[in-house]
Amino acid sequence: MEELGPKVIETMRHAARELTGAKRREFEARVSMDYLGGDPRLTETVFGWSRHTVAKGLKEFNSGQVIADAPRASKPNTEDANPQLARDILELVEPDSQTDPKFQGLFKYTRLTAKAVREKLIEHKNYTSEELPHESTIGNMLNRLGYKMRRVLKAKPQKKSPKPMPSSTTSTRSMPPRMLDPIPCESR
Repeated sequence: MEELGPKVIETMRHAARELTGAKRREFEARVSMDYLGGDPRLTETVFGWSRHTVAKGLKEFNSGQVIADAPRASKPNTEDANPQLARDILELVEPDSQTDPKFQGLFKYTRLTAKAVREKLIEHKNYTSEELPHESTIGNMLNRLGYKMRRVLKAKPQKKSPKPMPSSTTSTRSMPPRMLDPIPCESR
């Protein structure tokens, strides 16, 4: 422990951050064995690494076999778990939405915020507040269903072409010829 100064500890932390999976566990286990006697709790205290990760790395090092990482469990989307809620949201949002006026994206724009959609579900579809997900979840659902919560944009009319100016060289209007020379007067 006396060999480890703050600079060395920070260098090892940085090296561990650059690694992932089994390589990271192997590195953390080696550092733990070389400098801290293979103690996962002391390694956690000194380096801030998870003692469970260090312990798993020590087991892998001692057995010589890599322990497979557990697959991450992903939570199903709310609309997959409750398709009726998704249909009710679409039914409420569709009248207040429009497609992109320039047809540049696949999203539709809606005036309704997630909070307003939640309130309408309670008001018109007889949901209770406890049955419904949080506003942020409803906002995420709207995005996944193809809606952006923005002010509905009006299509802007094209500007009229500018009036031709007499000094313009592209003017199509005929102009009387300029009089360069004054008309001579006859003397009497």
